[in-house]
Amino acid sequence: MAEDLIDVNESMPTNTVEEYLRMDRMPHIWCPGCGIGTTVNCFAHALEQSNLDLQKVAIVSGIGCTGRVAGYINLDSFHTTHGRAIPFATGLKLANPELKVVVYSGDGDLTAIGGNHFIHAARRNVDMTVILINNFIYGMTGGQVAPTTPLTATASTTPHGNFEDSFNLPYLAESCGAVYVARWTAYHVRHTTKAIKEALAKKGFSFVEILAPCPTLFSRRNKLGDGLDQMKYFKEQSEIKNDIDTKTASLSFQGKITVGKFVDRERPTYLDAMNEYYGKKFGDKYTPYNG
Repeated sequence: MAEDLIDVNESMPTNTVEEYLRMDRMPHIWCPGCGIGTTVNCFAHALEQSNLDLQKVAIVSGIGCTGRVAGYINLDSFHTTHGRAIPFATGLKLANPELKVVVYSGDGDLTAIGGNHFIHAARRNVDMTVILINNFIYGMTGGQVAPTTPLTATASTTPHGNFEDSFNLPYLAESCGAVYVARWTAYHVRHTTKAIKEALAKKGFSFVEILAPCPTLFSRRNKLGDGLDQMKYFKEQSEIKNDIDTKTASLSFQGKITVGKFVDRERPTYLDAMNEYYGKKFGDKYTPYNG
């Protein structure tokens, strides 16, 4: 009988993304139906396919549900103050230009309290990848209205409906100077993985927006069902349109969703521009800045 027993450790297949996660911290804290975990899986697969030296990759996040991602990824990670993930990431990049720096945070953290940092990092073309999870609301702090909450949707601070126009984030990122801009949803796992991989390979400020369900606060308050219902919405209402004018990529409450890769261009990064300027000004007397 003993020889017939199956070694569970040998029979169970290995999930290749586990080496990119801090498995000792599992299970994670995200609610059932939340899309953030799905995006983390996409990120892990993108890392796997990118062949980056993980000793030279750092992940930075702010406060909020998505801000917890940095604690689950098996990389050098920084869980920073609210809205300040991009300044921390900028400091890392300037101190060590060899690092591949990734900012992974939520719509409220990056475009509300952190909005000023977002637009100026894109303007300067700081070499970093920003992955923004858009669940249309402040998820961790009580369901308040966010800059991405669609017009007419309800939140704890707009119980009768939001009357403020929401940000069109791809248009904001492009107009500020981002060199790579894409939007996908938690339903589009393969597209999302590919977009993150491309963003990681891009030199300059690259931006990936991922729409994700928040069943606990946004969906419940707006009577949209559970996380699966929102994933069905993402599937049925998404239209893939690459290389479009990002002015047309705005979102409405439960309306059509434009997804795709919108921007892929080249321009000098912040460090490249600085070195070129001072190199021309001081010639051989100038030593290029490398951190």
